[in-house]
Amino acid sequence: MAIRLIPTELTDQERALQAQVRAFCDEHLPRGSFEPGLGMSSGPSKELSRELGRRGWLGMALPKQYGGSDRSTVDRLVVVEELLRRGAPLEQHWTADRQSGVVINRSGTEEQKRRFLPQIAAGELCFCIGMSEPDSGSDLASVQSRAVPVEGGWKLNGTKIWTSNAHFADWMICLCRTHDSDNPHQGLSQLLIDMKSPGITINPIVLLDGTADFAEVVFEDVFVPEALLLGQPGNGWEQVTSELSFERAGPERWITPVIIVENFLREHAQDLSPAAVDFLGHSVARWWGLRQVSLSVARMIDEGKAPALQAAMGKDMGTEFEQDVIATLQQLVDIEPSLHSSSLFSRLLARAVLVAPSWVIRGGTNEVLKGIIAKGLR
Repeated sequence: MAIRLIPTELTDQERALQAQVRAFCDEHLPRGSFEPGLGMSSGPSKELSRELGRRGWLGMALPKQYGGSDRSTVDRLVVVEELLRRGAPLEQHWTADRQSGVVINRSGTEEQKRRFLPQIAAGELCFCIGMSEPDSGSDLASVQSRAVPVEGGWKLNGTKIWTSNAHFADWMICLCRTHDSDNPHQGLSQLLIDMKSPGITINPIVLLDGTADFAEVVFEDVFVPEALLLGQPGNGWEQVTSELSFERAGPERWITPVIIVENFLREHAQDLSPAAVDFLGHSVARWWGLRQVSLSVARMIDEGKAPALQAAMGKDMGTEFEQDVIATLQQLVDIEPSLHSSSLFSRLLARAVLVAPSWVIRGGTNEVLKGIIAKGLR
């Protein structure tokens, strides 16, 4: 079986949106006015999230009746690509906008849609993802967190790990086991968890650069009302694998080093070596190819398809490319990158060197993704 990606370009309308977002960035996020972040690990800003919501740039593909804009996945790609290139602080709304709102719209009850989607589109709610667990590696089907039926809902016990933004998230969509089955892919369900519920303990995981975007989340007899079961009980695996298409193929999987390379050029353009010129040429070509993958996957999603295989391929190639860019930049410059340097390029490179290994973990390790791709090609 071949993994087909149909070549596509932005339409005139999509290019007009791109120009609007660039103008917004120049006005609200001018270079030098803030410390840019690296991709989706850029810090939260409630003010920016609310402003994007007011402009209709959050929940873009959600129905208007729930506060969305009835626009396309490609439109969202255009918006987030420009914001990521600028290093904008997006963590407040990132997960909710990228996937949580879409999953609730697809699988949620009418009550859940009316409760959550307008606030997601307004930039008012922060979501996190409860998938990975300790001692499970990337074997998502081996989750041990368990919810048992109790009067009025469920009682949840278990532990999640590598949960981005759990320390300031309002809600989590949690994958847990609700029924026993010989098939590990069956008996799983998704629950909407209020992160302020009694019985939740959040332990930040501090990375080498001192940041703590990741966290361990422990559930001890956490009560979840019946109304917060997302989708059908036992249908969690199908829902979560569909959700991963939104998580894996976006521009955040290959665009993170762009701002580092940009500042490398700003500071070293006058003395570029032949090796640096060669690196820039190869990088731009690879970036363009990866962008075409993301754009093609977005078009497929807008057509109602579920491009899980194509998304896995895009994430695998994108995160490998990001590692290559960081490693090559280290070889090209005769400096010791420092988080405390007066050079923005040095600070960004230092941060990337320290945290880049985590980029290949989030959204599924490259080894697991290669297995998914190989199975799909059989």
